Amino acid sequence: MKELIEKIRRFNEERDWNQFHSPENLAKSISIEAGELLECFQWNNKYDLDEVKEELADVINYCLLMADKLGVDPKQIVLDKMEKTAKKYPVEKAKGKSTKYNKL
Repeated sequence: MKELIEKIRRFNEERDWNQFHSPENLAKSISIEAGELLECFQWNNKYDLDEVKEELADVINYCLLMADKLGVDPKQIVLDKMEKTAKKYPVEKAKGKSTKYNKL
């Protein structure tokens, strides 16, 4: 993960793009790219895997940039969130269900 983040940093530094990467702009970019990912599935279950991979890569890239900008470890924040979510959705109540935690 560290190697990937370092490559992303270098890529942006070479292009002098860091000036555009405020947390607010990165959050907007994540949302925009997530919309483009969703568009791949807009009308039916058929999708172009290459197109989905490109849009997914854009979302991941902006998420990693934001984590780096905020000085947080992406792996750790995902693990922390999973721990918190596990408490809300214990296996014995949530397995096989899509019900929101407060309705289990």
